[in-house]
Amino acid sequence: MPAKTAITPTREEDYPEWYQQVVKAADLAENSDVRGCMVIKPWGYAIWENIQRRLDAMFKQTGHENAYFPLFIPMSFLEKEAQHVEGFAKECAVVTHHRLEPDGKGGLQPAPAAKLEEPLVVRPTSETIIGATFARWVQSYRDLPILINQWANVVRWELRTRMFLRTAEFLWQEGHTVHATAEEALRETRQMLDVYAEFAEGAIAMPVIKGEKTAGERFPGAVSTFSIEAMMQDRKALQAGTSHYLGQNFAKAQEIKFQNESGAQEYAFTTSWGVSTRLVGGLIMTHADDDGLVLPAKLAPAHIVIMPIAKSDDERGVVMEYCEALRTELANQQYDGEPIRVRIDGRDSRDRKWQWIKRGVPIRLEIGPRDIAEGTLMPARRDSAERPAKLPREQFVAGAAKLLADIQQSLFDRAAKLREASTVRIDSLAEFERYFTPQNADAPEIHGGLAYSHFVDSPDMHEKLKELKATIRCVPIDADEEPGRCIFTGQPSTKRGVFAKAY
Repeated sequence: MPAKTAITPTREEDYPEWYQQVVKAADLAENSDVRGCMVIKPWGYAIWENIQRRLDAMFKQTGHENAYFPLFIPMSFLEKEAQHVEGFAKECAVVTHHRLEPDGKGGLQPAPAAKLEEPLVVRPTSETIIGATFARWVQSYRDLPILINQWANVVRWELRTRMFLRTAEFLWQEGHTVHATAEEALRETRQMLDVYAEFAEGAIAMPVIKGEKTAGERFPGAVSTFSIEAMMQDRKALQAGTSHYLGQNFAKAQEIKFQNESGAQEYAFTTSWGVSTRLVGGLIMTHADDDGLVLPAKLAPAHIVIMPIAKSDDERGVVMEYCEALRTELANQQYDGEPIRVRIDGRDSRDRKWQWIKRGVPIRLEIGPRDIAEGTLMPARRDSAERPAKLPREQFVAGAAKLLADIQQSLFDRAAKLREASTVRIDSLAEFERYFTPQNADAPEIHGGLAYSHFVDSPDMHEKLKELKATIRCVPIDADEEPGRCIFTGQPSTKRGVFAKAY
């Protein structure tokens, strides 16, 4: 008889539905009354706040400042960069009126007299509106570089949505910078990709591949797009962050010019880069199990939850006093440069233990009169099914930070091990087809993993990938040149790309 799990169905039974049930069971988010949008609940938003806080510090360490730009973008701004508007046109939400009026039937309608002279697009991304602002800010080489980041929401009218991974409205940050030279802009692009990779691996405990996108996968209007790619537990890839070198394309469209040291006018070079609440989805699919969410310690809203156990009011008073003192003692300890975050759940609920398991808190402590009398604690780790061992209270408190660090590392190691076991080098089209073809009709989720193969970007390649529902994720930055032949066309190739099915 299979073991009972908190999440139904399990990952093996139905991975997409398992994901939705984890989001629900962990109390992260729910669908809103607006189609394709979500309500991020306090526990889910606290995870996003921790992501935001850590990334914001990393941005500021690299010299960037935060600013805010309008939600609405004039249609004409998008039209100035044809490739850009083409890439986003099908996803745009457009404002055409500025007032409502009664429709005579008990409802409301846009007032015909309030029609806007120029429609406004609800930002899908802000290159054009920020570029127009930068054109006013930049006059001389002395004004450069400009290093700006914005924390905001954006709207992309997605037809098929999934909470955190793809929603019509989502939260993100978008960096936008201006530079005097191509070399400086390229350094910025690569630097921010490194920041994303460091954060993904160091904070989310999610191993990533840094690489450059092929021409067909570039951000609309970019010269080069770089990304970090992660592999989820179902062996599909997730694009977790992007950094774009825009060259002078947007500068020419938005007239971002400066006077150089010789007195001549030049167009500037720009970049943009961003990550979103999709990182929360990546965290879930990298670490969660069939009992719910599993949180890396660095991003957990609470590192430790203490659950008092008492049979009478007298016992409860003693146990609560003990737990409060323990919370204070633990909060005085530092993990990763911050006080350890501790919560006490004093509810009289049979379900509270499983609620915290499903929410993914790294360490759980159930404390009753016997534990107090013995001076011991039994910390239960969320990343391990092993039975917790008794520890003297002083030993646990002194070692709590190390225990959290061990949990953080164990999650990364486990994800890295799975990725390594699901990565292959493929040198023939027949083998490639076998790798990305479901093994049988009853298990369509079995679809390979990451495949490193020689390629030449061509219609033949894209036709075959479409047939297999696979994609080329990137060309790894750290890949050595290696002579070979494209598995799709037989043409000479010097590097392997990373192929996978993807979200």
